[in-house]
Amino acid sequence: MHSRTVSSTLGGKSVQPVRTVRDFFLCSLPGTMATEATPKIRIMKGASADLSAATYQVHDESHTMGNALRWMLMKNPKVEFCGYSVPHPSEPNIQIRIQMYDNLSSLQALIKALEDLGNLCGAIKDTYQESVQAGDYEKWDEKS
Repeated sequence: MHSRTVSSTLGGKSVQPVRTVRDFFLCSLPGTMATEATPKIRIMKGASADLSAATYQVHDESHTMGNALRWMLMKNPKVEFCGYSVPHPSEPNIQIRIQMYDNLSSLQALIKALEDLGNLCGAIKDTYQESVQAGDYEKWDEKS
């Protein structure tokens, strides 16, 4: 399988949880299958030279990340097409195809989508924690 490496994983065993887009590109979570030889994101063979159309392989992710990332990418009006696939259910990889209008960089669109998705998840987490701390939720006791 031919590909160009966008980034490499960090060496060592004590890697902090992914908190930023930079962390997503550079880190693998402890206990995952990623190693220094397996980058988190790779550009697959066949990408255009200006990266206006490219397929990215994201290691150790599934439909959860693929669908959320596809949704966030399609919110960008400069993205012409975006789709993802899981090439094989026994392999922990997704492939995301991004095509851009006006020869813009699909890599920049991917980075922006990851940042936006991170911000959205952070806002949801903050709202959830505020509701729990305020006791603003419905309590239900199951009668057995």
